[in-house]
Parts: sequence; C-alpha cells; structure tokens
Amino acid sequence: MEEYAKESPAAPPGFFAAEAAGLAWLAAPAAVPVVGVLDVREDRLLLERLEAVPPTAAAARAFGRGLAALHAAGAEAFGAAPSERLWFGPLDAPFEVSVAHRGDFRTYWAQDRLAPLAAATADALDAAGRRAVEEALAAVRAGAFDGIAGGPAEAPSRVHGDLWAGNVLFAAGGATLIDPSAHGGHRLEDLALLALFGAPHLEEIFAGYEAAAGLPSGWRQDLPAHLFFALLAHVRLFGGGYARQAVRTAEAIVARARALGF
Repeated sequence: MEEYAKESPAAPPGFFAAEAAGLAWLAAPAAVPVVGVLDVREDRLLLERLEAVPPTAAAARAFGRGLAALHAAGAEAFGAAPSERLWFGPLDAPFEVSVAHRGDFRTYWAQDRLAPLAAATADALDAAGRRAVEEALAAVRAGAFDGIAGGPAEAPSRVHGDLWAGNVLFAAGGATLIDPSAHGGHRLEDLALLALFGAPHLEEIFAGYEAAAGLPSGWRQDLPAHLFFALLAHVRLFGGGYARQAVRTAEAIVARARALGF
C-alpha cells in the first residue's frame, strides 16, 4: 500500500493522535469511506495514499447517503470527541477547541464553540458587527437551532467537524473523508460546511442525504447558524477579509431565529 505522510515538527502535543482517533471513530460505523491510518507519531501521521478521480453525481449522491448513516451512528454527547484534546484549522496554524460533554446543543455551540471565537475576533469587527455577533449568539443560547427548522431537539450526531469540500476526496472507492475534527455535534454542522465554500455536485450530496435521513422543509435556512463557527474561525485564522461575511451571517442567524419565534 502506498503511503502519504502529514508532518509538522511544530504540531501541538497530541495533535496527530487526535486526528488518528477521529479517523478511526468515523470509520467504525462503516458508513462512508475514510482514509486509513498506517502509523501515528508526535510529529507525523502516516496515511494510505489515495488517488483523486473526477467527482461524479453518482458518487456525490452515494456520499450523501453515507454521511446520513454516519451521523445516525451518534455520539456520547455534544462536544465529545474520541480523543482528550481536539483542534480545528490548517496544519500550520490549528487552534484547540473544547471537548466538554454537553447534553444540549445550545450550550455546546454558544458557550464552547462560538463565544471563544467571538472574543478572539472582536477586534476585526466594528461595533455594529460585534453587536450582530452577540445577537446571533443570544439566538443560539435561546435554543433556536437545537432542532431543525424549529423541530424537536436533535440528538448528538457523529460528525466530521471540518467538512469543507477540500476534506472530501473523491477516490476510486468513493468520496472519502480526510482531515477531520471529529466530535459529537449537530448533523447540520457537516452539511453547512459543505455549503460554505461549495462542494462538487453539492445538490446531489444533499439529495442523497435527504433520501436517506429525511430533513424537514426549510432546513437550509438553518445553515448559517451551523457554519458560523467555521466562518468566525476563518476571521481568526486569516484576518478581517472574512469579517463582512461573518457579520452578514450573524444577521441571517438572528433573522432566522425570529422567523422561528425566538
């Protein structure tokens, strides 16, 4: 088997072990292809080498079905991870995120995920932008997005956690998960990340997911709340170029919460 090495002498202690644990946890339900781990060290993760193939609509739809099955495998709690520590972000500049176990989505998302980033990115926003972000956090804290489209609260799902298009590799064996920040979360987290920057055959992915799992009408209007963490992370990691988009997203979150009666 050919190998691919991810290496970083500056990686935080436990960084690659956490990624390896996340890959194993995502692979356990055998719901969707996941890159195989061959060896893990403090400064290196050795993976099976995958050759990319052109994305197809059929592969995208199959991936959507598999992603629904992966989410249905569940997790111990919101925020729970298969490792003691967890990071988010690129290999050269990851930041640590909480692995606190929460019984409800609102606490996990607002307190553990969004509030630290709101504080870290405050200087990149003007006063009106900071107010918009705080109003969005208040909507999450109120429980507007515990369910989907105002439905009953979701149970924690087994999520990839950083599922932008670059972390789905279309290979001969199907669309394959790589580079996770795996944890127990809301199932819309992964769907929102796929939508944030676009993914090949995104509509086919969504169609496969909906056919397998079922989603209530209007679920896409909830996506801003679930991509907000990653968007604020981009402000933190890459600067104020994402600030305007973050503020617009905060405003969309508040408008959606109001439409849902919060």
